[in-house]
Amino acid sequence: MIEKGWSMIPRRIESKMLDMAAKFPIVSLTGPRQSGKSTLLKESFAEYRYVSLEDPDVRAFAYDDPRSFLKLYDNHVVIDEAQNAPDLFSYLQSAVDKTGDPGQYILSGSQNFLMMQHISQSLAGRVAVFKLLPFSYRELAEAGRSPSEIEDWMWTGGYPRIYDRDINPNDYFPHYVQTYLDRDVRQLGSVRNLTAFNAFVRLCAANIGGIMNITSLANTCDIDVKTAREWLSILETSYLVFRLPPYHKNFGKRLAKRPKLYFYDTGLACNLLGIQAPERLRQHEKRGALYENAVIAELMKRILAQGRSPELYYWRDANQKEVDLLIDENGMLSQAWEIKSSATYKPSQFSTLESVASLANLPPEHRSVVYAGNDSFETKHGTVMTLADIDKD
Repeated sequence: MIEKGWSMIPRRIESKMLDMAAKFPIVSLTGPRQSGKSTLLKESFAEYRYVSLEDPDVRAFAYDDPRSFLKLYDNHVVIDEAQNAPDLFSYLQSAVDKTGDPGQYILSGSQNFLMMQHISQSLAGRVAVFKLLPFSYRELAEAGRSPSEIEDWMWTGGYPRIYDRDINPNDYFPHYVQTYLDRDVRQLGSVRNLTAFNAFVRLCAANIGGIMNITSLANTCDIDVKTAREWLSILETSYLVFRLPPYHKNFGKRLAKRPKLYFYDTGLACNLLGIQAPERLRQHEKRGALYENAVIAELMKRILAQGRSPELYYWRDANQKEVDLLIDENGMLSQAWEIKSSATYKPSQFSTLESVASLANLPPEHRSVVYAGNDSFETKHGTVMTLADIDKD
């Protein structure tokens, strides 16, 4: 029997994180707000003391007197929202270097840029870095909580509180966005016009899966290009959107040079697009782009759960031939993926994939078509895969 509550749903990242805590003095965990970081750390490191710098009194203590703060919290401590006390990181360096023991501190935060800036300045070589995104399809499926239809999953997304409290996404996401605007945006950048910024976020959703044109985004929102770049950086720093760059190796043809734009969670993207029910998503013009987004996000979650940084790209040549996703490992192309929102497989779906893969010497076992059907199987062209199977080891 599956108990209600997302705290009972195992996160795939946990085992790797625990393994690194036995080898590094510090482990850091970042990710979007409400992705489950605090609950995961409290359960994974139950024997550790937990302190949150969201608490104004605790934050003031750590900010004003970091030496005394670390004297009190001297070992086996989870420090949540650690970026709120930037000077603390320099003192952490001295604290962990005294013994070099593994697993001394676990740091968590919802602002990746600030966290990584402080870590790179003070704690390089002492920290194992992890990122936690909302639930993956596999995590929910293994807990018996996955939606029955693909559209249900794309529309609902993976934010844990939706499943924990049985919240309708139409009720959850507007409040999530508003909280984000009130907190992160004010902290991360000088956004004077929140109404225009909100419109910019929705415009990003309208361009999901498309090759990004920052000038067009700026003109539509009546802002300058510099502001548009700053706002996009804020969205990326807060783990709302990410850019998928074009593949950097030229296979003898002129290639696309601009990145594509995607959301980390398709439930949020659907809400921003005004899609109010899964039934409406089935007929929506963005269904294909949202399915493509869902697949790429799932692959990102799989790689992040292994403690690795995703090296994901797309490929498009001057003749508009395109491969939706390429995975690079150690400077070499290792996987090529085509993403089709149709529930019907056709051998022709491998055509562009085969031509590009042949240039990179990728054998069929390293080529995949992800479709919206119910069965995964092998063909002479490559693997045909369902969304549920792309996250399997």
